[in-house]
Amino acid sequence: METRTDPTTPISFQTSPDLYRHWKLTVDGPIARLVMQVAEDQPLRAGYQLKLNSYDLGVDIELNDAVQRLRFTHPAVRCVVVSSGRDRIFCAGANIHMLGSSSHSFKVNFCKFTNETRIAIEDASRASGQKYLAALSGTTAGGGYELALACDEMVLIDDGNSAVSLPETPLLAVLPGTGGLTRLVDKRKVRRDLADVFCTTAEGVKGKRAKDWGLVDEVVARSGFAEEIERRAKALVASAPPARATEGIELPPLAKKIGAHRIDYEHVTLELDRVARRATLTVRSPASAGPSDAAQIRRLGAAFWPLAAFREIDDALLHLRHNEETIGIVLLKTEGSVDTVLAIDAILQANAGDWLIEETRLLIARVLRRLDLTARSLFALIE
Repeated sequence: METRTDPTTPISFQTSPDLYRHWKLTVDGPIARLVMQVAEDQPLRAGYQLKLNSYDLGVDIELNDAVQRLRFTHPAVRCVVVSSGRDRIFCAGANIHMLGSSSHSFKVNFCKFTNETRIAIEDASRASGQKYLAALSGTTAGGGYELALACDEMVLIDDGNSAVSLPETPLLAVLPGTGGLTRLVDKRKVRRDLADVFCTTAEGVKGKRAKDWGLVDEVVARSGFAEEIERRAKALVASAPPARATEGIELPPLAKKIGAHRIDYEHVTLELDRVARRATLTVRSPASAGPSDAAQIRRLGAAFWPLAAFREIDDALLHLRHNEETIGIVLLKTEGSVDTVLAIDAILQANAGDWLIEETRLLIARVLRRLDLTARSLFALIE
């Protein structure tokens, strides 16, 4: 993923761990580590620097990819430690200069995507048994704290300087954009009066007060921070449900052909009529339902039609959101055999206990929720 010097260059949502520029993913048995070390000089588009581990859409595209790969490629992982590779800073949140130079629609879709990524983290914890631990080794502000709030547990270093904060309201007169206040009150059950004070205090809250208010789960001195993170990671592994599989499947890049007015995937086509401000999204059924046995489906891996087709639909929806801002109407069409698709649905139901089938069904649900929130007029054509 290169820096976009031309703003008309389409944003790609395709990446993989070997292409990450801002995150490092390592897996050691049941514990995975996601280290955030944002490359300042490699923003998604030219014109700003990603200082202090601040993020733009490119950083979150990598995070979204990592969360998905951990579920499909590393199903044995029971705990994911999210930490920073920079000294005395966890994450400064969304890059202000990026937001200031962006259109309103871009900012809306940016916040929508980042929140969906955090929801995917919570979904991985709830449905896939992969617990997330945020190791806050420095200042954690704005969207950085919202990322931490999506995790199951947060540990803040107690060095007299590091604090958690949501400074958007006092400094910018805007509300946190990716669910920060909702997660504080509804998820962590922070008292509303404390939440009000917290989100109007630009400098944030640190040390024992952060723990007493319920803003973090623990504060630990620098000398014992690494040891406490390791202890909590092992405790989360022990408390997580047993892994349903020891080996996962690879998620290869999507095969797609991008033309001036259409994108062709293997099972999906996205046609664009920019003059009429209309897109047509067509999903094609396979020639046959394929294997009905879970073991054979696992051998198919990412080629299993429901998984392959909905990965393509997801990519097409993200392209529509972020690269086709003038499109107002999306027509949804299907081609192929209804009986074949019903047979595949029966196969999913018959193998409901298999880990890959379950992850595929969870992916389908995430993609359909993304469709719901695409903010276009959607028409399904039943022909």
